[in-house]
Amino acid sequence: MEVMQVLHMNTGEGETSYAKNSIVQSKIISVATSIIHEAVEECLEKNFSDSMGIADLGCSSGPNTLMVISDIIDTIYATINQKGILLPEFRVSLNDLPGNDFNNVFISLPEFYNQLKTEKNIGPEGCFISGVPGSFYGRLFPKKSLHFVHSSSSLHWLSQVPRPLDSNIMPLNKGKIYISKSSPRSVFDAYLSQFKRDFSLFLKSRSAEMVVGGHMVLSFMGRVSADPSSEESCMQWELLAQALMSMALEGLIEEEKIDSFNAPYYAPSAQEVKSVVQEESSFTINCLEAIEIEWDGGAPGNNHFEKYNNKIENYNLSRGQQVAKTIRAVVESMLEVHFGREPMDELFKRYAEMVGDYFSRTTAKYIDLVISLTKKG
Repeated sequence: MEVMQVLHMNTGEGETSYAKNSIVQSKIISVATSIIHEAVEECLEKNFSDSMGIADLGCSSGPNTLMVISDIIDTIYATINQKGILLPEFRVSLNDLPGNDFNNVFISLPEFYNQLKTEKNIGPEGCFISGVPGSFYGRLFPKKSLHFVHSSSSLHWLSQVPRPLDSNIMPLNKGKIYISKSSPRSVFDAYLSQFKRDFSLFLKSRSAEMVVGGHMVLSFMGRVSADPSSEESCMQWELLAQALMSMALEGLIEEEKIDSFNAPYYAPSAQEVKSVVQEESSFTINCLEAIEIEWDGGAPGNNHFEKYNNKIENYNLSRGQQVAKTIRAVVESMLEVHFGREPMDELFKRYAEMVGDYFSRTTAKYIDLVISLTKKG
């Protein structure tokens, strides 16, 4: 699978679009806000410049795209005002893979510029925003051009399916699409090795692009358990595999198609992340936190539903439908290339029911890892 070509969030603003189904990602950005603020303030202490390079890697599209950039500029504005010095100009780079809906991003820029002008008197000559398509597993920017780098809900995506799994020989992970309790050890090892290669390359690339003392805040799906097959990191994929297998049993899709699909995704443990950072050695870790996020992002619509409907099974189904929408907005592009367009509606209908049933039995939460880093001298 050519991940660069098929991985992108659902485009546009329709019912299955990422723009309308990114509440979990918004929640993740919100809970990391204090860490971002602290990192920005420290960056200004060490690296104040009259022209600051800021990059958001894996920016996607929709309402979350400019949320972090706005927050970073707000923090810089407040800090600079306290010191009574002139604002720097902002060089803002929004990066994602080429299939990203950059048109949606660019359409929102005039309103963003107007807001900057109205609230902070920052005109177009004070903030230059550009789109940078390409994989962040490699160089994207000139040397020493960035002061602050942010990435949210992106680094759990690998540059490719681990090679041992992406072959036409006997499938290693039969009936599954990601790590599972039934997966052989070779599957665990393949995913971990790919993550280590990718994350190390990410750090090496950013090290070349950032100034000494520059700061970076990254948040991505992970786990606190040492077990890579723990429910906290795998269950959303396990349920999706079960939905696919139920369709295969009815002849709606080919079982061989399931055996040959493996998600280019890995949810690392905090220790695995720390180990790669230390081995690559370009950055100092300021903090590394694990934060719990509800599968549906604690969507307010769910509380409203519960208030007016006392049937708990309907409430769980509603939450299941919400989760299915958020997952569909993220992974449908890959699934559609592999399985075709026709099965998608039925697949996510079944997935919603399975997630609803899972909610009836347990509390479902993701683990989001947030790490703040400083570029070494």
